[in-house]
Amino acid sequence: MSKVHVKKGDKVVVLTGRDSGKTGTVLEVLPKKNRVVVDGVNIVKKHQKPRPPAEPEGGIKEIPAPIHASNVKKVEAKSKKASKKKTQAKKK
Repeated sequence: MSKVHVKKGDKVVVLTGRDSGKTGTVLEVLPKKNRVVVDGVNIVKKHQKPRPPAEPEGGIKEIPAPIHASNVKKVEAKSKKASKKKTQAKKK
């Protein structure tokens, strides 16, 4: 079992693939397959039959599919100290 460098709720940016450059939050981590599900990235269409008790209407649903964990990079929030240092460096 491998360790994944992101966890549920992290903000990430996609590095490669057709969705490169998009950002989103991690919805699910699949460590055994080394994959992550990111909100709004790798959207696929799923044809679903009606299931009366739970899903009375069928149809074509768009859901996010998992992508490999190596294709995403964690986006770190800028701290106040880091932004303060940058503004001071620009003034000099």
